[in-house]
Amino acid sequence: MVTFCLERTPPLPPDETWRRLTQWRRHAEAIPLTRVTVLTSAPQGEGTCFVARTGIGPVRFDDRMEVTRWHPPADGEPGLCRLEKRGRVVLGWAEIEVRPGPGGRARVLWREEVGVRFLPHLFDPLLGRAARAMFGRALNRLLRMP
Repeated sequence: MVTFCLERTPPLPPDETWRRLTQWRRHAEAIPLTRVTVLTSAPQGEGTCFVARTGIGPVRFDDRMEVTRWHPPADGEPGLCRLEKRGRVVLGWAEIEVRPGPGGRARVLWREEVGVRFLPHLFDPLLGRAARAMFGRALNRLLRMP
């Protein structure tokens, strides 16, 4: 398992930042070769489940996730969403925290622990670099999408 943290200060207020980062289907637009299927009905919140299927042709895997904490930002208080990875291949968790930042902008902290079942720990440094790069690009894209 590897753990990493990404930090951004987008030119958006916290509520709009939260909206952009928690529209799960939009993550498919931000991560290449990925399709996202939400398994539960609206409204979003604790208990929401979705699957991100990544890959091409026969080489693909599912990253099944469940929202276990859901506190949108409000009244100057930070928001926190925690996702538990419930799949057979991808393990770990992710947290998206949106705080008030400088000048009315939001400050985003994306923390993640990710592991791949049966992948030896010898590959953790490579997995960490790949995960930081992939999720960093996805985070940037999500923040730019209207």
